[in-house]
Amino acid sequence: MLFMITMGSTFLMAKSTTLSGAIYLGFVAFCGWSGVDAINNVYDVDLDVKSDPLRADYTKNLGRTGLCISLIFFALSMSLGAITGIQLVTVFVFIGILAGVVYSVPPFRLRQTIYKPLVNFSVGAVPVLMVAAFFDVFSVEILVLLSLIGVSTAVNSLWEDLADYKSDFNAHARTILIVLGFKRGLYFTIIMGYSLIPLMILVGILFKLSILYFVILAALICYISLRLVQNRHLLVGGSSANKESLLKLGEAFAKDFVIIALVHTTNLMISGYLTYQQVILI
Repeated sequence: MLFMITMGSTFLMAKSTTLSGAIYLGFVAFCGWSGVDAINNVYDVDLDVKSDPLRADYTKNLGRTGLCISLIFFALSMSLGAITGIQLVTVFVFIGILAGVVYSVPPFRLRQTIYKPLVNFSVGAVPVLMVAAFFDVFSVEILVLLSLIGVSTAVNSLWEDLADYKSDFNAHARTILIVLGFKRGLYFTIIMGYSLIPLMILVGILFKLSILYFVILAALICYISLRLVQNRHLLVGGSSANKESLLKLGEAFAKDFVIIALVHTTNLMISGYLTYQQVILI
């Protein structure tokens, strides 16, 4: 997803279909996040035993190799950033890696705190800032794009918490869902998801994306809205909606949002490419 976010941001900021530059910067972001994901798996292994047993077993079998893999990806991402010769690019890559470390590694371990969405904001914001530094483009349009991507990855972390609620609760984590209570947290997550719609529309308008972008966006909104309507008896139900049913619904919504996030980032990337390809042809 971050690879596509970075490529899409490259097309929008360069206002051209610079595939080589987009792929290169996308690979820088991909390596950085791969390192973050690897180190998170190392420190999440006890939680994954319940929420994702296969991943937990795989991480345990890796042993110290898992930590080595994360360090290799970190080094690769920093090296690729440094090769650009733009210091600000390297700085933003380092900030992204630092955010990933405090997200996962004790004693910080912010993934188990109420600050988790703030750290996840950087997951999306850093690649956009990295691309902006590469092209030396900082404007209101870029600020809106940065806000959309950053808030998207922050909200994505809330949706992920729906699936991780049991393991987080047993681990005495203090995520937003646990602090608010699952049902109120579920409502909050849904509201935050819909809050992205104005930003998505604004990005499409500011960057003059094609009608395809808005058609796919409308389809995604209809899809999640239909899923909410289908499960309204659980969402608005009183005592009849038992917690176990709500937890299963949360897990289903978490999977739905993964699909939505992937489709939207793909939509943003392809729409940016097609828009500026048309401009070049004209």
